[in-house]
Amino acid sequence: MAEHGIFYWNELMTRDTQKAKDFYGKTLGWTFTEMPMEDGTYVMANLKDKPVGGFFPMNAPHFDGIPEHWMSYIAVDNIDERLELAKAHGAEVMRPPFDVPGVGRIAILKDVGGAVQGWMTPAEMAG
Repeated sequence: MAEHGIFYWNELMTRDTQKAKDFYGKTLGWTFTEMPMEDGTYVMANLKDKPVGGFFPMNAPHFDGIPEHWMSYIAVDNIDERLELAKAHGAEVMRPPFDVPGVGRIAILKDVGGAVQGWMTPAEMAG
């Protein structure tokens, strides 16, 4: 069960999911399952039977010039209310909240120091 305020999910933003699968499979022993999505295939990374992260394909043109990186997501109890609070304290919303069926409601923001992160209300918290 997700808890408010904890790092909930980590995602490798990559242009080559196969290369990432080869590297992390060989070095960490991760196994992988794939899920189709609108812009390609999302890769779930697992250790034994536990999901440990995901690989997001950076195929869309708006990713041009952005280096591959790990993106962290923090679970929050109400993404819409928490974003308003974050903005009031100097955060910038880079991508407004959007829903991912079965996953939750997600937004991308920059904190007051410019660090980019995702905040999400996981589906299990939304009840």
